Amino acid sequence: MAEATNVQPINDVKDPVQQKSTDLNKPQTPLIVGGLTVGAILMVYLMATQNSMQPLLLVIGLLLGYTLFHARFGFTSAFRRLASVGNGKALRSHMLMLAVAVTLFAPILAFGTSFFGESVSGYVSPVGVSLLVGAFMFGVGMQLGGGCASGTLYAVGGGRSVMFITLLFFIVGATIGAHHLPFWTEDLPAFEPVSLATSTGFGYGGAWLLSLVLFGVIAWITLVVEKKKRPPRMAPKPSAAGWKRLLRGSWPLFAAAIVLAVLNALTLMTRGTPWGITSAFALWGSKVAQFFGVDVASWGYWQGANAAALESSIFADSTTVLNLGVILGAFLASAAGGLFKFSKITGKNATASVIGGLLMGYGARLAFGCNIGAYFGGIASFSLHGYIWGVMALAGTFIALYLRPKFGLSVPKPKDSFC
Repeated sequence: MAEATNVQPINDVKDPVQQKSTDLNKPQTPLIVGGLTVGAILMVYLMATQNSMQPLLLVIGLLLGYTLFHARFGFTSAFRRLASVGNGKALRSHMLMLAVAVTLFAPILAFGTSFFGESVSGYVSPVGVSLLVGAFMFGVGMQLGGGCASGTLYAVGGGRSVMFITLLFFIVGATIGAHHLPFWTEDLPAFEPVSLATSTGFGYGGAWLLSLVLFGVIAWITLVVEKKKRPPRMAPKPSAAGWKRLLRGSWPLFAAAIVLAVLNALTLMTRGTPWGITSAFALWGSKVAQFFGVDVASWGYWQGANAAALESSIFADSTTVLNLGVILGAFLASAAGGLFKFSKITGKNATASVIGGLLMGYGARLAFGCNIGAYFGGIASFSLHGYIWGVMALAGTFIALYLRPKFGLSVPKPKDSFC
């Protein structure tokens, strides 16, 4: 019989709940069959209507979503655990993920290696007011919305009902942010993009070594904080044993960190840019606005290279295909673990989701990306803006810890059994 423990609940309600930590439900076979069927139909459609890159990106998206859900690999929860009680285990998994990513990205970016002959470039963006404000807004928003960009997608795939509200307003916020972006980037101060590899003279080898040192220092700092604060441990997740763990249950965070880094590198080699999420939200929202008569094409955001995406099918957009894959992969992972179930929506958590979604969507456009495009992709691309994004999002997290209880959302406490 599994031991009951107090854990911070997955649906973010205010108080810890008792959970049998090793229980695992039977697979939801009809849902698995349905998910595989939808995936097969989408795959055939992409093969028939799009270039050969899109079906491969769908597969990569499926694997990303499966990995995220299996490990419950969170960016929001990692920042929250560190800020609230000093538990840095999840953040250390981020450092491992980034270490593997820079190791893979360095030769890909240096030699321009790609599968389809695409030109290869990382996410290297300016540092200015837009980044500082946007990343801070995103940090607050992800704590109120109940998940970051990747977390929103995999929570939707897992059936967490309130996250559909977060996603909807994430799209709204991203669309408004796209409309306002020229003001933030052209009228307010900013420095030129800084690459640790190409702007410093270090080259990719030197930038790789410097990055590893920085990740090691950050991991060491989290250990020092833990030693001082003695925080609750992370709650155990339901899991199968042996080889079945590959398909059902929970993966270790550090294993998932390596898988996510490899999949991001494969994304870079497939489409020429790293994994991203929120540009698709701006595209979806803008297409809806255009349908209702808004002159979206006149916005500064949709000029130049972006104009083609607005005029094409959403299935021609590689980020859209990745996002659909993430949702479907998370759905399959949740069904395999017998965990897919629509959760309860209350007035308070719905309100928090509206506010959080708007802040994340708007903030992601201002900050040139979210936890994936700016933080993961930016740092993996040796961009200074990725590190600054992380600092400002963590600052937003500290503020959000005081706001979450007002919406009935949980905050880990030092006396909890687990966080």
